[in-house]
Parts: sequence; structure tokens; C-alpha cells
Amino acid sequence: MNYLNMNQILAIYHEVIEHTGGAKGIRDVRLLESAIARPQATFTKKDLYPDVFSKAAALGHSIISNHPFIDGNKRTGYMTMRLFLNVNGYDMEAPLQEK
Repeated sequence: MNYLNMNQILAIYHEVIEHTGGAKGIRDVRLLESAIARPQATFTKKDLYPDVFSKAAALGHSIISNHPFIDGNKRTGYMTMRLFLNVNGYDMEAPLQEK
């Protein structure tokens, strides 16, 4: 399993803000660190998120709900989920008629 790090998520965030607008800045770096760590969470040595899809959802949900950035949390959470799935071999491409 490939996990995303702080630098990768910050790069996504800066790209999102640059292309779609919004106030720049990190509101709480600890909340961002928590979001980044969540997909790797375990309890009694078992993954709390056992597959790539639940890990991607946990990461995106944490970015969106923790609100670590001043602006762009939902956009960054969505793009982060897409990248997480992509680096783990999944692509979120839909046929044109389904877009």
C-alpha cells in the first residue's frame, strides 16, 4: 500500500487553490497530520481501514471534516482521494456519458 505524505498533500492543496481560487494557508497543521495518518490506523494490529477504498475515504473524509486549510478543504480532500487511489493502481475515469 502506498500512502501520501505531507508534501504531496500540500502540493495538491496549492494546485487546487491556484486553479480554483480561495484563501491560502494552513489553519491547523496537526489536523492535517491527523488526516494523513488516519488511513494507516490500526487496532489490535488490524487495519481499521482494510482496503484501498476505505483508506482513500478515510483520508478524504478527514481532510474535509478536520478543515486543516483556510479554504479549499473539500476540493483538496477530493483530489487527495483521487491521487491516493491512483498511486495504488486505481483510476477514477468515467465514460463521457457518465460525467
